[in-house]
Order: sequence, then structure tokens, then C-alpha cells
Amino acid sequence: MEVRTLSSWILRDPLGPGLSCAEARASARGILAGLNPSSARVNDVLTVVSEMISNAGRHAGGATAFQITARSGAVTVEVSDRSTSPPLIRPWAPDEPGGFGWRLINQLAATDVLLHHDGKTVTATLTAAQTGQS
Repeated sequence: MEVRTLSSWILRDPLGPGLSCAEARASARGILAGLNPSSARVNDVLTVVSEMISNAGRHAGGATAFQITARSGAVTVEVSDRSTSPPLIRPWAPDEPGGFGWRLINQLAATDVLLHHDGKTVTATLTAAQTGQS
């Protein structure tokens, strides 16, 4: 069985406005098209991409780098930003707007946060087992 790995890396000016959700989703779609995944799996990945980029913009000054790596059975999304504060799951408050992104990302993917001198990199890995897809 051939194992294909496809990857895309976008690096933004650390002082610029950051990467948009639309740019990140377009990159993700392009990478995923090379592996021909199910539509449910694509939707899960696009949800994670949107939430991670949105969270970087809302809470961390914008995304400074974005990488998506897809291989048979797993998709890894990495987003770097300017903040050294790790993301937090907010207390459940369904009547208040917002606060669901990081919780949703953690429901769809295994996550990791790496703090570094100029911010952090958040990694989310979606596997076939997590998305219920093969």
C-alpha cells in the first residue's frame, strides 16, 4: 500500500494581519483533494482549520504560520501565533456567545501546544478513528 504525504506551509509576516480562515481552508481543501477523503472527514478538518485560525485571530493577534499535512489515516493541522498563552476550554455556557472553538477542536482531534519565545504553535491531529472515517 502506497503511503502518500501531502503538505502545505504558509508563513505570514509576524507583524502583519495574519492568515484568513478562507486562505487556510483553501489550502486544506487543496491538500485533502490529493488523498480523496470522505466528505465527512473533509468537513471535520475544515472545521478544525477554521476554529484554529479564528482563535489565533481572536485571542492571539493572528496566525503567523499555518501548516497542514495529510497522509493516509491522519491529517495534522498546525497554527502558530504571537501569544504565549495556551488555549483554554472555557466553562460550558450555552447561553453566551463564543467559547466553543477550543472545546470543538479537542472533540475532533488530538491536540498539543508548544510555547516558544515568539508565541506558540497549536497542533491538532485528526485520525480515522477520531472522525469515524476510514
